[in-house]
Amino acid sequence: MYLLGEQPAYADQLIQRLQSIPAQLLDGLQPNGSPLRLEQVDDLAKILPGNQLYIIENGLLHAQVDDRPLFYLQEGDLVGLRQGIDLPSCRYSSEEQLTLVPYSRADVFKHIYGSEQRQELFIQYLIGHTALLSDALARLKQPEIRPATGFQHFAAGEELIHQGDDADHVFVIIEGHAEAHVDGQKVGDVQKDEIFGAMAVFTREKRSATVIASEPCTVMVIPKDQFLSLMQSNPRIAHSLIESMARRIDLLNKEVTQLRTQHQLA
Repeated sequence: MYLLGEQPAYADQLIQRLQSIPAQLLDGLQPNGSPLRLEQVDDLAKILPGNQLYIIENGLLHAQVDDRPLFYLQEGDLVGLRQGIDLPSCRYSSEEQLTLVPYSRADVFKHIYGSEQRQELFIQYLIGHTALLSDALARLKQPEIRPATGFQHFAAGEELIHQGDDADHVFVIIEGHAEAHVDGQKVGDVQKDEIFGAMAVFTREKRSATVIASEPCTVMVIPKDQFLSLMQSNPRIAHSLIESMARRIDLLNKEVTQLRTQHQLA
C-alpha cells in the first residue's frame, strides 16, 4: 500500500511494516489456483469472486474514493479483504498488466486463527490500514483541519487517555512509550505496537486507567464505531484480542493490589 501525496516519516515506516505482514500471514499456506493475469481493469470488484483473497505478484492497483485517487496497492499487498469498517468503498483499477495469486478466503482465515502470532499480525494489519485510511480520508475531505482520527502526537507528560473518561477511541503507539496509572500509581508500561483503550470500548465502561506519555509519542487513533465494526467482522480475532487484554488486566490488578497493600503497611 502506498498513500498518494507527501507522507510523514512515521506513516512511511508504518506502511513498510504493514507491507511485510501479508506474506507472514500466508506463510505455509498454498495458493488454491493458478495466478490470475489481467491486462487492464476498470473495477476489480466486478471481476473477483467473494470467496477468494489475492496477493499482488506483479503490477499496481489504483484506489479511488469518490472518483479521487487516494492510494495504490503494490506487490505483496492483500486484495479482497473486506474489513467491515465504516469507510467509503474504494474502486480499484489498473492500467497495466496485473498478476494476482489466489487463496481460499476460508483457508486463509483458518490458517490465521491457527496461530496466536498470526492473529496478532492480522490485528496489526487491520488496525494499521484503518488508521492510515482514516487519516488520508480526513485530509482528503478537510485538508485544513487536523483530523481527530488517524494519528495524533503527544509530548512527554501528556495524557493519552484519562481514568474515568468515556471510551470513544482505541489506540496503538507506533512511536514512543507510555505508562499506565491507576489512582495516581503507576501500574504498567504501554509499549510500541501495543493496543490499549480497547477493553473499555468493548465493555462500554469508563476508562479504568490514565495513560501518560513517558516520551514523545505518535499514536494511531481508531474511533470506537470503526473498531467495533472491525472486530464484529472478525469475531475470532476479537476473541483473541479480548483474551490477551484480560490477561494484561489481571496482571495490572495484581500490581494495583500489591501497591495498595504496600501503602497500607507503610
